[in-house]
Amino acid sequence: MLEPRWFRWVRRVGLSLLTVFALVPVYVMVTSALKPLEDVQREFRWIPSRVTLRPFADIWDTVPLGRYFVNSLVVSGVATVCSVTIAVFAAYTISRHTFRGRQVFSISVLSTQMFPGILFLLPLFLLFVNIGNATGIELYGSRLGLILTYLTFSLPFAIWMLVGYFDSIPRDLDEAAMVDGNGPIGALIRVVIPAASPGIVAVAVYAFMTAWGEVLFASVMTDESTRTLAVGLQGYATQNNVFWNQVMAASLVVSVPVVAGFLFLQRYLVAGLTAGAVK
Repeated sequence: MLEPRWFRWVRRVGLSLLTVFALVPVYVMVTSALKPLEDVQREFRWIPSRVTLRPFADIWDTVPLGRYFVNSLVVSGVATVCSVTIAVFAAYTISRHTFRGRQVFSISVLSTQMFPGILFLLPLFLLFVNIGNATGIELYGSRLGLILTYLTFSLPFAIWMLVGYFDSIPRDLDEAAMVDGNGPIGALIRVVIPAASPGIVAVAVYAFMTAWGEVLFASVMTDESTRTLAVGLQGYATQNNVFWNQVMAASLVVSVPVVAGFLFLQRYLVAGLTAGAVK
């Protein structure tokens, strides 16, 4: 059926308004990053009177942005790899095998998503401090502690999502692989994982973006040497001044990896989010 003309115009106007609504903050961020600080602190102008690239050079000297960038990259990358690896094996076991407590385990994993993260902040803090005092393994203020923290809320969602995706993959593929001489692990690695690559990519993107932009736990569980970008951007605000142009410039710089990765993996992400919902 052909769409009525009025519906097409309503759709175009609605999409245009949504596009403008999404792009105006980006435009303000870009123009503010290209202005001198005194121009940013004055009355806002849509078109900058002076354009400078100096804020993009100053952001690396005002705060140790390079160190924060490395910390975020290491923590987010390792947390993503660990989350995806564990979730693949856990979800495959739940999807393909029947065992006592299977339903209870699945519900318990999913129920952890109902609680706000701040409820886990104090228990994790005390746990890390006590482990450090008892064993000498410094989890508080370390990258390892932050990685374990991010696993507590990215792993349950990853398992739950991959279970639904593995359920949509025919079991005949597993049986065919076993007939060819593969065991359960061989069937998973050689057959199921390639077939489930869109869902795995979707989980990896979710885990990485969650860790990359997380603020609450990173502000408590890190010190000056392990601080991440989400917390380190606060360094541009001093007691006497706020370097708004550098804040905007740093925000643009730290957004590049996430935006580039999302655009590169967008096709797999959409497929992974939709395929697991249809059996």
